[in-house]
Amino acid sequence: MPLTLTFAVVLLAAVLVSAVANRTMLSTAVVFLVAGFLVGDGVLGWVSLTPQDDVVRLGAELALFAVLFSDGMQLGWKDLRRAWRLPGRALVLGLPLTLVVTALLAHYVAGLGWAESWLIGAVLAPTDPVFASALVGNDKVPGRLRQLLNVESGINDGLALPFVLVFLAIAERSGEIHAGELALEIVLGVVIGVAVPLLAIWLESLPILSTSARYAPLNGFAIGLLVYAVTVAVHGNLFLAAFAAGITVATAGPDQRESFEHFGESIAELLKLFALLVFGALMSPAFLGEIPWTGWAFAVLAIVLARPLALLPSFAGTPLSLREQAAAMWFGPKGFASVVYGLIVLGSPLAAADEIFHLVALTIVISILAHSSTDVIVARAFDEPSETPHWHAEGGEVQAAGRSSGETAE
Repeated sequence: MPLTLTFAVVLLAAVLVSAVANRTMLSTAVVFLVAGFLVGDGVLGWVSLTPQDDVVRLGAELALFAVLFSDGMQLGWKDLRRAWRLPGRALVLGLPLTLVVTALLAHYVAGLGWAESWLIGAVLAPTDPVFASALVGNDKVPGRLRQLLNVESGINDGLALPFVLVFLAIAERSGEIHAGELALEIVLGVVIGVAVPLLAIWLESLPILSTSARYAPLNGFAIGLLVYAVTVAVHGNLFLAAFAAGITVATAGPDQRESFEHFGESIAELLKLFALLVFGALMSPAFLGEIPWTGWAFAVLAIVLARPLALLPSFAGTPLSLREQAAAMWFGPKGFASVVYGLIVLGSPLAAADEIFHLVALTIVISILAHSSTDVIVARAFDEPSETPHWHAEGGEVQAAGRSSGETAE
């Protein structure tokens, strides 16, 4: 059965049960992951894929780009400045501490060498908001918590990449770290993510040009596609470019943001689900059976232990309630960034590349299953009247967004 036909059938099934999924622990992400597992080589054999196939790398890369671009549009520059204090703590303290704790677990639990342990720590350090969508997208959840998770996950994907490349070079003992090239890659990503949308929005404002209502939703799509193409062409940081572009559109082009919002979310959702199907097809009983029990123990501990230990000192002295802190500590899902970085490692000449990819893939699978199945439950905990922001019953999402920024600034 071709991959396209499989995706179409599973997508139709997911649409038909989507209302049930939104009210229960049934996760659409898990449906596609399990479907991919079933049609892959290890079970039915209808879809044959290997980690080296372009569709695997490109699927994960495009999904992550679309999600970050869409998430960036939820924040304007003013919102980002006001919301920076908590995400800044999570990035400056939480990200490196997550890397360190994961590396220690990889060395002492999974038995990897120190160089390989630091590498897998960098690969698994970034978080993904996709698998906690019920929490991030629920406006009854305190705005500062939603912005913390959204901003943190939008930026840490790109920030983790230099660490991955540095530790990969060290593990290969090549000595070719090229710090200047890594810094240039980050700068190029941010510059392109800001400059391309500004240019497109300026062109639309010219008197001789105008956009019809029919084509208005395609404006945001064209901007995102152009940012992607230019960033790839000049070897910039793709993920920082995506998030910066989304924020720029939200700041400088509110009309473009509004017209693209629902269309863009649908595109991001489709790419995400396709990437999950492809990733699930890579998994097989044989693949999972190659991982020793120490690898399974590492994967579980990397999810339930690393992030809480990393964020605990980051939240000291913050206004976050214990419930908000617990939710933030739990929702550090591993997703498409780790898939892309794991594939980078797998394509390297590193002797332990296959072992590292197995551990990364297992951790991502467990994370998807755990976080996608609990986001609705945790979000409901904030639905109690005493936990619901006082503006919720009085205003819509626009008012909510304004109050969210104010909450974060407190």
